[in-house]
Amino acid sequence: MNIPQLKIGGLTAEIPIVQGGMGVRVSLSSLASAVANEGGIGTISSIGLGDIEASKTEYERISREALAKEIRRARSLTNGLLAVNVMGVLSNAEDLVRTAVREGIRIIVYGAGLPMKLPDVVPDPDVNLVPIISSPRVAELILRGWNKRFNRIPDAFILEGPLAGGHLGFSDEQLASPDDYSLEILLPEVLNTIRPYEEKQGKKIPVIAGGGVFDGRDIARMLRLGASGVQMATRFVCTDECDVSQEFKQAYLDAKEEDIVIIKSPVGMPGRAIRNKFLKDVETRGRLKINCFYQCLSLCKVEQAKYCIAQALVNSYLGDTENGLIFCGQNAYRVDKIIPVRTLIRELLDELRAA
Repeated sequence: MNIPQLKIGGLTAEIPIVQGGMGVRVSLSSLASAVANEGGIGTISSIGLGDIEASKTEYERISREALAKEIRRARSLTNGLLAVNVMGVLSNAEDLVRTAVREGIRIIVYGAGLPMKLPDVVPDPDVNLVPIISSPRVAELILRGWNKRFNRIPDAFILEGPLAGGHLGFSDEQLASPDDYSLEILLPEVLNTIRPYEEKQGKKIPVIAGGGVFDGRDIARMLRLGASGVQMATRFVCTDECDVSQEFKQAYLDAKEEDIVIIKSPVGMPGRAIRNKFLKDVETRGRLKINCFYQCLSLCKVEQAKYCIAQALVNSYLGDTENGLIFCGQNAYRVDKIIPVRTLIRELLDELRAA
C-alpha cells in the first residue's frame, strides 16, 4: 500500500504520524526534529521550560525565551513540519502561543482546556490551530463557538482516547470503563459531528487519533475508521533522540502492566503514570513539601495539592525518578528497547503496510 499523507491546512506531512507533545521537557527540539526529518510532524512541548524557582514574572520570561530557543534549535536540525503543544491550564498559555507563532511555528496544538479564544490569540489563517479533544461533545462546542465568533473552524482535531498518557480528558468513572469510550467508538461519532461544519466551510477537518496507538496495526485500524492520521507519544520516549534522562527511559523498559496507574493530578484532572517510589510516598505520606514560587497552572490549588507536579516531572526528566512523576500511556509496558527515531518509524511503516 501507499502510505497516506497527512494534510493540515496548507501543510502536508509525508507520513500520517504526529509525535505527541510531552511535558515536562520530554519532547523538545531533538525528538521533534528527528520525527520531522522522517516525514512526520514533530511536536515541541512548551510546558515547564522555565526555571521553577524563579518569580512568576521571571518564570514567564524564561519560559518564553526557552521555547524560542527550542524552536530555533529544531529549525536548525530539520526542514520538516514542527508543531508546538500548549496546555490551556498554564497561566502563561497565551504568551507561549504567541511566542511559537512569532518563531514561525505553523501548527499550534492546544490541550488541557477549551480553546474558545484561540482564534483571537492567533488570527493568522496560515497558522493551523489543532485542539485536543476527548469527545464529540467537546468538538461540537469548539466548532459552534469558533464558527459563530470567528467564522473559523479548527484546521484539525486530535482525538485522545482513554488509553493516552499524562493528563486525560475523562472522568474517573469513564476511565474505569475505557472500552465504552474507546477510539473505535469515539472516532466515528466525532467524524459525524464535524461533517456539517466541513460542508459549510468547504474544507476538510482532519481527525488525528491518539491514545493507545502502539504499532502499525493500530495505525491501520485508525485509518480504516476514518482518521487522517495518528498521534503517538509513548513510543517515542524510548528513542535515542528523546530528551529525557536514561533513568526515565529505563522506567518504561522496567514497567509491568500492573505498574501503570491512574492518578489524581494537582491540576484536578486524572492522569496516567508509572507507579514508582514517588507515587508510593504520596500514598503513604499524604502531602509532600511544596514550595510554589508562582502559579504555573491556573487550576492548581496549591493549598490542597499533595505535591508540586512541575517539580516532580522535572525530577524525572533529570533522572531522579525515585522522587519524580513519570507520565506514560497505557501501553508503555510493551516498550522493550531504545532505538533511533528512524528505526522506530520504519518499523511502524512496515507494520502499517503489512496490515
